[in-house]
Amino acid sequence: MELISGAERNQLFESFAQDAFHLELRDDYSVPDEDGPYADWLRGVVDHSYMAPWTDMVRRVTGEGKSVRRVRVVSEPHTPYVQWEYATTAVNAEAGEDIRWLPRHNLPKHLTLPVGGNDWWLFDDKTLAVGHFDQTGRVLGSELIEDPYIVTECARVRDLLWTAATPHREYKP
Repeated sequence: MELISGAERNQLFESFAQDAFHLELRDDYSVPDEDGPYADWLRGVVDHSYMAPWTDMVRRVTGEGKSVRRVRVVSEPHTPYVQWEYATTAVNAEAGEDIRWLPRHNLPKHLTLPVGGNDWWLFDDKTLAVGHFDQTGRVLGSELIEDPYIVTECARVRDLLWTAATPHREYKP
């Protein structure tokens, strides 16, 4: 399996035409770029400046009429990391990203998550970027998949979970 870097995955945001959707399934992400801001937040220091490259890109693409959406499937009670994500979600939303929350215990009982239960981005119902992580939770990279069967299954799961999830402004942990 060939993995691309986060920077290479982010290039997909330069070429998608209508919709970028992210399914998040982890209660903690050990993303090196977030280590400092997360540690600061745990100490009560709030600084969202590290998010500027992401929020600038989201503003640009949503300003072009494209959608950037995500569903966060989370355990309750929330881990400290998910509490931090919740606290920063307003910044994402202000940039134009549409984020919904789905408590893990509310996942449909019959649902089998595609691509081994890994997180993924789905671009225009054509290209998947499946996240892979090491045993400590560090991101290893993304696997690109364009197999129509797998892509269709992920689109089906996206639609199911999007409908089941609660919009950020209504979600109260």
